[in-house]
Amino acid sequence: MIEFKELSSDQIRQHVDTEQSYEVYGRSLKEYDQRFAGSMSWKTSTNGKEYLYKKTSGIWKSLGPRSPETETIYKQFHSGRDNTKDRLTRLAQRLDELAPVNRAMALGRVPLLTARIVRALDKSGLMGTAVDVVGTNALFVYERLGGVQITSGLLSTQDVDLLMDSRFSLRLISQEFGAKGLIGLLQKIDHSFAPLAKNSYRAANRDGFLVDLIKPTPRNVMASGGKSRFSADEDDLQAIEIEGLSWLVNSPKVSAVVIDQRGYPLAYSCPDPRAFALHKLWLSRRADRDAAKRIRDGMQARAVADLVRTRLSHLSFESSDLQALPLSLRQLAPELQPGGDSMEQSISPNW
Repeated sequence: MIEFKELSSDQIRQHVDTEQSYEVYGRSLKEYDQRFAGSMSWKTSTNGKEYLYKKTSGIWKSLGPRSPETETIYKQFHSGRDNTKDRLTRLAQRLDELAPVNRAMALGRVPLLTARIVRALDKSGLMGTAVDVVGTNALFVYERLGGVQITSGLLSTQDVDLLMDSRFSLRLISQEFGAKGLIGLLQKIDHSFAPLAKNSYRAANRDGFLVDLIKPTPRNVMASGGKSRFSADEDDLQAIEIEGLSWLVNSPKVSAVVIDQRGYPLAYSCPDPRAFALHKLWLSRRADRDAAKRIRDGMQARAVADLVRTRLSHLSFESSDLQALPLSLRQLAPELQPGGDSMEQSISPNW
């Protein structure tokens, strides 16, 4: 039986405090990276005049000769960077203080390795643009949106599924990330990650933690499905095309700040919980899917549907924002209501 445990008022307050600190930290870090990246210094030219230079991404660019204007630019850059760095240091300390309290209050939910991968993708600018989290790890976002914790074993996972939107722009990819792509990012987090085969969509570390890169099957099966890798490196993971994922790519997105098992916050985006529930119910009916997975799919579908019905009632399965989903999929919604058709009511075993 799927049960939801309501967060206590103390847990909610603690989670909100953590969210607020994390959001301020994120804005400050973004400002630091965008405005104060690189360095700025005076350089003397061959004619003996001093020029102000700014270094960004390893490239020096002149901002003009020394003058009251360039001296102001120089002072504002260094004072602004020092102030922002000081603010980041204090916010980082605040997050360090919050982490053990979050653990003690049982707020840590997301597996540590998943959290580190998501943070790295977010730092590279890909989370929510070129990549979304799907599968079991999406449940952590849904339960946070509902203000509950799912108490069954449905959240147990030793993998993370990354849904690639092959329509993303290459300009989103940083030069550092683009060189080795996803496998390079994974190996920076844990050097034991390696593709399971050449041109594989899956990587595993020495402990058996799996990362899958997946993408929708193109509408025209004879046409190219767009980008399949994040880099030209032949060792990078190559996304596998899977039927039905276009529904998730085209569905509305939701995101939330969640907390990892060490007590530190992170944020990531997922498909709308209604699309998740409908897709999981569809998967549970697929005869070509492993029987154990089909049972789990059905349970996750009903758990998320119950969460939507009881905690996220502003989200309707009849809403026009689900029009991107095929009618045949949306027509499964009544089966997710209490008393709807379920596997428990079937006279046939779920072979």
